[in-house]
Amino acid sequence: MVNFSVSYDAADNKTATAEFELPPKVSTVGSECGSSSSMLKLSFGEGHTWSMNFNTVDGKKYQADTITFSYNLSDTTFFPKSTSNDTLTATVKPHITDVGLDTCYSCNSKDTIEADAVNQTLWNVLIQAFVINGNKSENITSCPADVPVTTVTPTTHATSTAAPVTNATTAAPPTTTPTPTLPPPSTGKYSIKPDDNSTACLLATFGLRIGVKQADKYQEMNFDPNGTTVSGSCGVNSSELVLVSNTMTITFTFTNDTKKFRLHALNVTGKTSSGVAFSEANTNLSLWEAAVSSSYMCNKEQNYTITGLLTIFTFDLQVQPFGVKKGVFSTAEECQADAESFLVPIAVGVSLLVLILIVLLAYFIGRKRNMATGYESF
Repeated sequence: MVNFSVSYDAADNKTATAEFELPPKVSTVGSECGSSSSMLKLSFGEGHTWSMNFNTVDGKKYQADTITFSYNLSDTTFFPKSTSNDTLTATVKPHITDVGLDTCYSCNSKDTIEADAVNQTLWNVLIQAFVINGNKSENITSCPADVPVTTVTPTTHATSTAAPVTNATTAAPPTTTPTPTLPPPSTGKYSIKPDDNSTACLLATFGLRIGVKQADKYQEMNFDPNGTTVSGSCGVNSSELVLVSNTMTITFTFTNDTKKFRLHALNVTGKTSSGVAFSEANTNLSLWEAAVSSSYMCNKEQNYTITGLLTIFTFDLQVQPFGVKKGVFSTAEECQADAESFLVPIAVGVSLLVLILIVLLAYFIGRKRNMATGYESF
């Protein structure tokens, strides 16, 4: 995934900024594969191209040399009210080096590369520039940002290195964690509007607790919605909710594939009650999934392991990052925990009904037999 932020000259002598994502449907015509150099070329929209060039180093490793982004300012979809019809090019140096030849490069974390007028943010990256025997390698070289930092005690002299890992971290479904000792967090109601005169385009309601592990200590904190600053954005394929309190900043990134939406990334930074700073993120999530025209709801307490050091607990959750109409939630798709809570009383009710039918049936059978016996005696 690539996020673009492009500054350009607009009408009325103003400078505008276009922000958009690399679309899911692109053309790869013009890409090249070689024994010592390769190029991935992606074309989209009206005359936009994005390419990354790779070459081998010492016959054992490879690296990305350049990223070239050419953008057509006459495309009003991305550059409304542009005063220029030129096609401009920005060339930057990516941070992809020392990747083994028979290896995939992986980086789920966000990596922003800046140029004069163009900022490009790469994330959720998985690339193998040189493929051997036509098969994807099972070996993974992860970027340093994805590799957990090893804490070294003051009495030792060891150092930690960003060594390759074999698999990218993804969020696990609800797991068993230490029993929270805090009271339930307050429920916050959040919304994002495109402007002051519009209705909400993103809605979220939930209570939130954060669990952070630092060294051998684990601590939980309730997120306080009172006094929280709410910001974000609504896009066609991506929406964002940013919550800033006195103690932490939380960024939720939602994406959709035109049919279903999901929580795709979560970034939490802040300080614990003891004043120790922390920052944890996962940009490869697939949580809170529902149809684009619906909202996602989970009233039951749920917990999710976001990274090895970060766990979140949600209470009375309902979110809708796309397709909000008239500023209210659409029909909710409920989580499994909520659905199961309805199954118990239903099962009990059905059992009681069956029991009543059995008793009635036994009563009528017994009565019929007694009546038959009475006729025979008579």
